[in-house]
Amino acid sequence: MWQIKRSNASSQQTEDGPERRPGSKAAPEYLGLKIELHRRLLEVINLQALETMTRPQIEVEVGEIVHEQLALQKHALNQAERRALVAEILDELLGLGPLEPLLQDESINDILVNGHEVIFVERKGKLERVDSRFKDDKHLIRIIQKIVSGVGRRVDEQSPYVDARLADGSRVNAVIPPLAIDGPLLSIRKFSKKPIDMAKLVELGSLPQALADVLAAIVVARRNVLISGGTGAGKTTLLNAMSAHIAHEERIVTIEDSAELQLQQVHVARMETRPSNIEGKGEIGQRELVKNALRMRPDRIIVGEVRAGEAFDMLQAMNTGHDGSMTTVHANTPRDALARIEQMIGMSGVDMPARSARAQIASAINVVIQVARLADGSRRITSVSEVTGMESDVVTMQEIFRFRIRGRDEQNRVIGHFEATGIRPRFLEQMFAHGVDLPMSLFRPDLRLD
Repeated sequence: MWQIKRSNASSQQTEDGPERRPGSKAAPEYLGLKIELHRRLLEVINLQALETMTRPQIEVEVGEIVHEQLALQKHALNQAERRALVAEILDELLGLGPLEPLLQDESINDILVNGHEVIFVERKGKLERVDSRFKDDKHLIRIIQKIVSGVGRRVDEQSPYVDARLADGSRVNAVIPPLAIDGPLLSIRKFSKKPIDMAKLVELGSLPQALADVLAAIVVARRNVLISGGTGAGKTTLLNAMSAHIAHEERIVTIEDSAELQLQQVHVARMETRPSNIEGKGEIGQRELVKNALRMRPDRIIVGEVRAGEAFDMLQAMNTGHDGSMTTVHANTPRDALARIEQMIGMSGVDMPARSARAQIASAINVVIQVARLADGSRRITSVSEVTGMESDVVTMQEIFRFRIRGRDEQNRVIGHFEATGIRPRFLEQMFAHGVDLPMSLFRPDLRLD
């Protein structure tokens, strides 16, 4: 016992006062007690000993120390209250404080912190407020610093916003004052502990099995794919699911701002951008990494999301033998997605006429997949389109599949169905060449895929 207690630590009794119960987890006196006990624990325990112990062992010893400290401070708690308090103090000590239970809750997709008192979560596409809270803005900033320092990032008055990730790949964005007016802002997009594959997307209703087979064939046939959609529409989830169909013999290079992709292949070279240091130097962006990826002998290049000039280098890679590459972009329609890529080429600093830029797009991108979060919070693939070339100065496209909305049911859920447009895609020839034989009946105009 007391493996983690310092031998020279002395327990100081606080001033006597009236006996109080913490009460609600959100009550100020409860938060104050928890933070005070956390501070006292840091004074009396040997932090190095924690590294050699399991959480259950730490929980037993911390429980004894907490009991001792509660007695000194004249707080009387029952067994259940004491267990809950020990668990929360362990979250402060080993985890991310009030965020830890929310991160463990698999029903939560997003955690949105608006200052130290207001926390919202998203469950099944719907936002709801939770009772959890931080003691004050300093407490919240300390948790943010703990998150970003774990991946070599920083956030301070010189760099008051940051993109980072948790150990499980969950995406994190934080903004602190002076940019955040009413207190620090923290957004966490949780990633499933079990990677969502195409079968899971079919089960969730994001797409029918027939369309899943077509998307798998597109990957096997090494078609270059652009996944388009709004924020939170499921672009990265779909990219992960589709990437599972890449052969294990292929070398894949991934490039991201914050590493989020969960590829299952063994031959994956992952790269992540680096922000500038405190002197404003040393920044390495996606464009530099895409250029470097071309020297790494990749079979396919996957860019988590194109936002600026790296789009030009990505198109160059797609046009120079790296067939089957994939990326995502923020856009509301497939046509808007191509327009955004054209704008990004202009951001690259390359002086290129508009027609030449469109010709690059038409020859590089083969398939555009549109995903959307619908009004009821569900995420669906709404369109699969093929880029067919150029006519005059216009990139031509043809829609192969679409999701048609019919209305709402009694629970206000969106009712709709997937259907083929009746157009036979040109990429069928590449599929046949790679040994994929899709039935022609999939493309009948009267076919409802679900």
